[in-house]
Amino acid sequence: MSTATPSPLLDPEFLTKLEQLELISRKIFVGRMKGERRSRRRGSSVEFADHRNYSVGDDLRHIDWNVYGRLDKLFLKLFLEEEDLHFYTLVDTSLSMDFGDPTKLHYAKQVAAALSFIGLVNHDRIVLDSFSSALEPGLSSVRGRSQMWRVVQYLDQLQAHGGSDLTAATRSFAIKHPGKGIVVVISDFMDKRGYEDALRYLLARDMDIYVVQVLSREEVEPELTGDLRLVDCEDDDEAEITVSAPLIKRYKETLDAYVGGFREWCTRRGISHIFTTNHAPFDKLILNYLRERGLVK
Repeated sequence: MSTATPSPLLDPEFLTKLEQLELISRKIFVGRMKGERRSRRRGSSVEFADHRNYSVGDDLRHIDWNVYGRLDKLFLKLFLEEEDLHFYTLVDTSLSMDFGDPTKLHYAKQVAAALSFIGLVNHDRIVLDSFSSALEPGLSSVRGRSQMWRVVQYLDQLQAHGGSDLTAATRSFAIKHPGKGIVVVISDFMDKRGYEDALRYLLARDMDIYVVQVLSREEVEPELTGDLRLVDCEDDDEAEITVSAPLIKRYKETLDAYVGGFREWCTRRGISHIFTTNHAPFDKLILNYLRERGLVK
């Protein structure tokens, strides 16, 4: 566990860069109220988009009488509808996240803070939740740049504790948030129960799902040697090992297989899997990689 004082989640210079971005949904969601986001759906806002032929029963207020005067045919005006995007973030706060320097949890908080800021600047609805052995009380829907202090306050108070039960957390999350939207799950996904059943609860909600898998550099490139007794920080499970070059090689192959299998499982189901470590430049993850993956533009 790291004893270093964590750095601030976001610095002013980085916030300026984030102001130029917006969150993007690969799916079309019906907002619960009018927002400022342009939708691909046709609706009844003030910006004209197209015409279509009049059908019996259509609202006469939407007839384009200028076109009727020229063509002697009835056409309806179609408009671009504005949409209220709901953006959910689910952060893993189990004890395994309290590892590395900076800790995986601190890195996860930075990702959550940056994405929340992008959403708030663009008047999206932002919801933050966290979990360890169960879903924890979260930050209810907030909107607008002025609410960023509440996001930072919520994330700052999160501490690593308890074991991880992603399945129980996503089940509770799906019940708590019945609406659709974008959901980003940030975790190391080192849960002995697996990730499949957990993510199926989100798939059942037809949400636009992103998973950000954060590991520490020490987990990816271990520098252990000799005879060791390893203790699981979440359930106190113990294992005695002798670290050797062949063992390290087998460990890396197993880890690569796990991450690769996770990515493939997600891809087959339309989930975006993003892998990173706590030493990957945080600004590049947001400004470059997440842009490439289509979450921000």
